[in-house]
Amino acid sequence: MFAVGRYRVERVTDGVRSHVADEVAVEEPLEIRIAGCPPWRTMRTPGDDIDLALGWLVSEGAVCSADEVFSAQECSSGEGLERASSVDITLREGVQPPLARSYAASSSCGVCGSDTNLDVLSRCTWPLGEVNTQVSPEVLLSFPDQLRESQRGFGRTGGLHAAGLFVAVTGERLIVREDVGRHNAVDKVIGWALREGQLPGSGLVLQVSSRASFELVQKAATAGIPILSTVSAPTSMAIELARTAHLSLACFVRGTTFNVYSEPERISNSS
Repeated sequence: MFAVGRYRVERVTDGVRSHVADEVAVEEPLEIRIAGCPPWRTMRTPGDDIDLALGWLVSEGAVCSADEVFSAQECSSGEGLERASSVDITLREGVQPPLARSYAASSSCGVCGSDTNLDVLSRCTWPLGEVNTQVSPEVLLSFPDQLRESQRGFGRTGGLHAAGLFVAVTGERLIVREDVGRHNAVDKVIGWALREGQLPGSGLVLQVSSRASFELVQKAATAGIPILSTVSAPTSMAIELARTAHLSLACFVRGTTFNVYSEPERISNSS
């Protein structure tokens, strides 16, 4: 699910003005509240908020099983700029909440104020070094098109990122989620995987519609997903973290080509 807003706008085409209705992606604040912790706030596209919250907990190394979450409830109030939404989470007794850090994020950055590479990797419940999952070039190259086919929100607004989980061997599409923030879209699919018992995602590929950033590598690694595929470029920190975490990072995946920046042995020879 995704939220779409409609606005009456003035369009200029070849100097001619007209009034049209335009659909835009909705961006609203969300607060994730866990007893004993400061609330974590992010800007996101409403929809699948519980999965977003659960995925964030996985990315922070707080949980690795749905059984560690006692309850998760949504609530919202107000309208427009005054609208406030939250997810209230109760963890099982003995489960430690996320480490204290900067508990605010924008829709473009999910780990602002976070930690060093080693700090991030210390939260990985499922190390990737021994994972021997492979994906063929043909299957890998099919993922961007499969992702795009499921981007109903992007098709209407042009303003949403997408993330999807795919089975490495067969290319089966398991889930796709959209959000104004790429890190939110990833959290939403990881949260879904947690609920569905799909973690660790050792047989999966995470495909995203954006560039490869440090935060996306972090989220894939902490979810036990060995392969991250993106349609655009990686950053230097994304490459360094992927190599340290033994995660296969494939970027510029489009058409008939792609670059592999780490752990290339997980890309099998063409069939």
